[in-house]
Amino acid sequence: MTSPQQPQPEPGPHDTGAQEQPAPAAPPMPPAAPQGMPPQTPPAQQQPGQQPAPEQPAPAKEAGTMMLQAQAAPGQPAPAKEAGTMMLQAQGQPPAQGQAPQAQAPAQGGQAPAPAQGQAPAQPAPAREAGTMMLQAQQYPEPQPLAAHGPGKEAGTMMLQAQAPAQAQAPAQPQAQQPQNQPQQPPAQPHPQQSFAGAGGYVSSIPVRPTHLGHALLSEWTKIRSVRSTMWTLGVMVLLTVGIGLLTGAVIAGHSDSLGPESPLNYGTFGMMMGLIPLITLGVLVISSEYSTGMIRTTLTASPARARVLTAKAIVFFALSFVVTLVTTTVVAVAQYSMLSDMAKSAPTGAEWFKGTVGVSLFTAMIGLLSLAVGALLRHSAGAITLMVGVYLLPLVLAIFMQAESLKDIQTWLLEYALPSQLNVMYDVALTSSGPSGWEPLWIVTGLAAVTLGSAYAVIHKRDV
Repeated sequence: MTSPQQPQPEPGPHDTGAQEQPAPAAPPMPPAAPQGMPPQTPPAQQQPGQQPAPEQPAPAKEAGTMMLQAQAAPGQPAPAKEAGTMMLQAQGQPPAQGQAPQAQAPAQGGQAPAPAQGQAPAQPAPAREAGTMMLQAQQYPEPQPLAAHGPGKEAGTMMLQAQAPAQAQAPAQPQAQQPQNQPQQPPAQPHPQQSFAGAGGYVSSIPVRPTHLGHALLSEWTKIRSVRSTMWTLGVMVLLTVGIGLLTGAVIAGHSDSLGPESPLNYGTFGMMMGLIPLITLGVLVISSEYSTGMIRTTLTASPARARVLTAKAIVFFALSFVVTLVTTTVVAVAQYSMLSDMAKSAPTGAEWFKGTVGVSLFTAMIGLLSLAVGALLRHSAGAITLMVGVYLLPLVLAIFMQAESLKDIQTWLLEYALPSQLNVMYDVALTSSGPSGWEPLWIVTGLAAVTLGSAYAVIHKRDV
């Protein structure tokens, strides 16, 4: 570093006055001028009749390269540099007192170094101390996200690319350069499950299909056949119905000589009357057990349509109870007919066989459906079972003990419309000469089950679970 009073050494013969390309050389520092006089431009740097070339954008460099470039004179707009670049700038020598500015001799052959093609001639920098350097950070452009999928690259690769400086004063926005020789990539096809996962959501590899009533039916059938309560209750029902029916036929065959006008099929009512109690219990447990264990939350999460869940439970349980009862009543009817056919005056007709098997099975399944609806309303196993057993047996028990004359009308009504009395009518064994007859008990219990199930549909949407 030289002192300010010492003159600057003259350039050698081999000094070209420019730095290595691609950056132009810094302008030569003029000698100091006397105080009060502005610095003069060296004549070697001005040529008459020659206009300064406009600034041209520098070509894009290789990916990841950085460049040190001399800064133009202050006061002129500098082109925006790429993000993170820094430049070293040499400042001019301050003028010495009492010393006139002298033009620096040309480097070679008396000719001033011409400016590089595509760049404006450099302007003299303001006077600074000799040999001082200034480190100046350039303005950062607005950050842009790095694209994870560039054109023609594999998934997951990232590419850094240097951008050419812009001529505008404002920071230039980096733009992705697209290769011209490579063909355009076709747009990615949406995943087939994107409509179910939502825009930008997680897409599972497991196939996703919209649910319907068939899925709910399959789910309820899996649950009802895989729990032990179903096997126990249906097993007790079959045991009571078949066992009491065969025992009744054997007792009548051993102690009677004739059945009179009665049909051998009428004696199946004793076993079915007791077999209805386990079926009522199972109807309540089909839905109330899920509320007791909290499994109903999982069921409604998998199938948010609550009406669909209740419909599936009703269909599955009605079909199961009807099939089991049909098999049981058919076995009992055939066994009793084989034991008591010799004692009957006439063989049962086809209508009697149909009513004693299919009709009784429909009546029993409707009572089971009524129990399911009561369980959906109360959501408590013990309470719903107690209520249904009371509805089934209490009217008949009360009618038996109503012996006062003032209660004869109530007693008669209870005997006619109690559920055991309705079951006897389905077997053509009426307790009274008045009241429902034929298929009327089936329509009565169907209407009662429909009203109760409709109430369950109404309240299931107004509860938390």
